[in-house]
Amino acid sequence: MIKGHGAALITILIWGTTFISTKVLLVDFQPVEILFYRFLMGFIALILVCPHRLRVEKRKQELTFMAAGLCGVCLYYLLENVALTYTLASNVGVIISIAPFFTAILTQIFFKGEEKLKASFFVGFIIAIAGICLISFNGSRLELNPMGDLLAVLAAFVWSCYSILTKKIGSFGYGTVQSTRRVFAYGLIFMVPFLFFTDFRLGLERFAQPVYLLNIIFLGLGASALCFVTWNLAVKILGAVKTSVYIYLVPVITVVTSVLILDEHITLMAGAGTLLTLAGLLLCQSNPKNLKRGIQNGQRKRKMCHGD
Repeated sequence: MIKGHGAALITILIWGTTFISTKVLLVDFQPVEILFYRFLMGFIALILVCPHRLRVEKRKQELTFMAAGLCGVCLYYLLENVALTYTLASNVGVIISIAPFFTAILTQIFFKGEEKLKASFFVGFIIAIAGICLISFNGSRLELNPMGDLLAVLAAFVWSCYSILTKKIGSFGYGTVQSTRRVFAYGLIFMVPFLFFTDFRLGLERFAQPVYLLNIIFLGLGASALCFVTWNLAVKILGAVKTSVYIYLVPVITVVTSVLILDEHITLMAGAGTLLTLAGLLLCQSNPKNLKRGIQNGQRKRKMCHGD
């Protein structure tokens, strides 16, 4: 369990800082170009790490890998990027954070043997979303845009589908690195048709600038190759629901990174939002039975100390 939580935390720590690299690259790159190059680099890195070919035993398993590549690599990022062109980044940040809720619902539908969701999960979800709203809007007014907001909702749903598919892939018994590489391969294949309908260009000369090269390496090796492996490992160990709630931490990591790297000042509202988000995350991860047992043990110890 500790290994799973550690893998999820490492993933979120890196994903929460990717906005800096993406912001730097957007000066001279289109969103789809960044997406294609980072996953191509990630795919190559995973081949070098584990060159052994993955032999899939059943056709249904291959279809699961295809669906995971379509959802987690291709559709999610494309929907998110397009949503950002229609609505505010703050809206997208909040809406994407409902992915754990979708994941929980889909898990209950497709995995009958899963433990039923407790009230603490839903209470934690509401508290975390309230905190994320404080962080994202931070004094700015809420502006709704039906098209952009709907695309963001679809992106959150697609990511929850990817989490469910990852849980299914984890049950196949294949290596995590090989499985992730397979998902990347299908994601890149599905991405190719979209390149012809966008302003995509190779423009490899742009990587001659160290700032662009280093940032795409960070996104390709860190945020893609490493993080998808650690995320998939976390899902394999913890399950889709417990892993997905770590998504709540992304806005928190973004705030901390902005303060430490961009020298931005944290506001009272952002600070309060951070605390609420952390509280919601802990509540979602808590087990009411363990909490009750802990309270009873504490009361028993106090009685023993007082000689009762």
